[in-house]
Amino acid sequence: MLFSVLPEDVRRDLLQRAHLQRFDNGQIIQQRGDRPDGFYLIESGSVAVGQFLASGDFRGVALLGKGDSWGELAMFASRPRVVDAIARAPSEVRHILASHFDEILAARPDALRPMLGALSQQLQEVLGVVSSIRRGSARGRIAGMLLTLGADKAPPVPIAITQQELGELLGLTRASVNAALGEFQALGLVKRAYRSIELLDPEALELEALG
Repeated sequence: MLFSVLPEDVRRDLLQRAHLQRFDNGQIIQQRGDRPDGFYLIESGSVAVGQFLASGDFRGVALLGKGDSWGELAMFASRPRVVDAIARAPSEVRHILASHFDEILAARPDALRPMLGALSQQLQEVLGVVSSIRRGSARGRIAGMLLTLGADKAPPVPIAITQQELGELLGLTRASVNAALGEFQALGLVKRAYRSIELLDPEALELEALG
């Protein structure tokens, strides 16, 4: 996440000027078409980012938790937001204004380099996910997405996600996700729990993702 790579003093200055907002479970935080007057940082809770369909159903593309930020790209591009964001639980979110961000970064050009690195890493991860979705089996795609969600953490890795949400991220049915997770659990690779999946053996899951 871009906010996390900023120097500590820059993060502190931004947080001191950021407005804290509280949202209940299911409450809309932002909508497509909103003016990108800043970005968001999650202090507690969980947020789903995606799009509401014409039917009213929500199609998630990312699940975020404490310490995660989103909305930076729309802010940088100065274009209307293309995603909706809703709270998945009672959540506290900091709204960091673009004007404050620009003011602080103008005095700290050294902070731009790590941000460019983080942007490049995000792009590489997105390309990797898209590539695996295009070519992989349902089983391999699910393994790959679980690894992406639990990246850079030592097992066991708890991931707060439902089977329905995992299916939406990959364009798969809940039945397909349930079948694959059942196979992974039988092999000792994951453990299913209420509204979460625990990764027990990331190395074996990586082999599954590679097919």
